[in-house]
Parts: sequence; structure tokens; C-alpha cells
Amino acid sequence: MTCLVIFAKAPQPGAVKTRLIPALGADGAAALARAMLDHTLQQALAAGLDAVELCLSPAPGDTAWHGVTLPAGVVCTAQGEGDLGERMDRALQRALALHTGPVLLIGTDCPALGSAHLREAARQLVHHDAVLLPVADGGYVLIGLQAPCPAIFTNMAWSTPAVAAETLHRLAALGLRVWQGPMLHDIDEAADLAHLPSGFTNPKYQAKSASSPIRTSASSS
Repeated sequence: MTCLVIFAKAPQPGAVKTRLIPALGADGAAALARAMLDHTLQQALAAGLDAVELCLSPAPGDTAWHGVTLPAGVVCTAQGEGDLGERMDRALQRALALHTGPVLLIGTDCPALGSAHLREAARQLVHHDAVLLPVADGGYVLIGLQAPCPAIFTNMAWSTPAVAAETLHRLAALGLRVWQGPMLHDIDEAADLAHLPSGFTNPKYQAKSASSPIRTSASSS
């Protein structure tokens, strides 16, 4: 049973994809973030994994999520406090404790990450201790673990070109079997927009809004 955890930030103008604001404006950057969130959820559900969890910042129920709706079957939890490593480690440990089987964790910044990548990562994680899909800027868009591994998240220089390499080094030092998938591109800066899949429309449009709030699960935390 493989669980997929998706880290997502509320697509609020001025608060998300800020490095794209010079190119797209605050509304355009937020609209692209919303489109990438929707796309990630579509691919996650199409992958046919056993469980999908959306781990949110800010927490479910915050007004920043008003107007964002989710497909049925997606459980919402809170990322909580701490740096990225603390939040990722906490989310993975929680999911590993709740589910029988390994856990994959992804973000929403890589629309090139499709359902086939997710299925292959889940398949490889059956035979490896960890899986990782790197991105061209030196980070990674997916990590998967069979068991908790706090050492790969502690004192990491996040948002630097050394993240993936350092993570792989730490995994190797622990003697873990690691599968590394193909390199992809995430969308963080203006130059990255060239890597948007053809199905994405020009993100320079007014962010859409909806009337119904995000749905949360009684088991959310």
C-alpha cells in the first residue's frame, strides 16, 4: 500500500511563486500555482496509488484556502511549523505510521511529473529503501521512503543547487538502497516557464475563484 503526500501552499497572490511575480504579476503567478496544484492532483489520482494526502500551508480551514475545492478521496492535513526539512520529515513519519507500506512525497511545482512517474517510483520503492526524482536546479521533486529517515532532512541547505546531491550522499552513507529517476524541471523562475507542458495555457490571466471552500477530512491534523 503506497501513500502519496503532496505538499501545497495556498495559491494566494503575493504569497506564492513570488519569484515569478516580475514576469507574471502577483495574480498571474498565483493563477499558475493554482493550475499546477490542480494538475498535480489530477496526476496523483490517475496514478492509482492507495492513498493521496494533501499537506497544506497554511492549515486546512484557513481563509487562504477559501475558494479552492478538491476531488473526493483526498485527505487534508497541515504542514505545521518548522523549516522545509522539519515539515517534510514530520509528514513522512506521520504517513508511514498511519499506512501499511512506503510513502512518496511530492510538491506541486513540477507539471512534468506525471502519473507514470508516480507509478514507477512506487514500483521501485518496493525494491529499494528510498527513491528520488531530481530537478535541473539541483533539488528534487519527489522523494520516497520505506521507513523514517530524519537524517536526510536535518540541517539541509534548502533552495540551493546541492540539495539532491547532498540527499543522495546522506542516503548512501546510511547504506540505503536508492533508485534515482529521470531529471525533470520545476517552475520557480521566469526562465522555467519554457518547461511548462503544452497543455498549460499562458498563466498571465486573472486568478479564478470559486464559491465553495476546500473540503477537509475529520482525520486531518
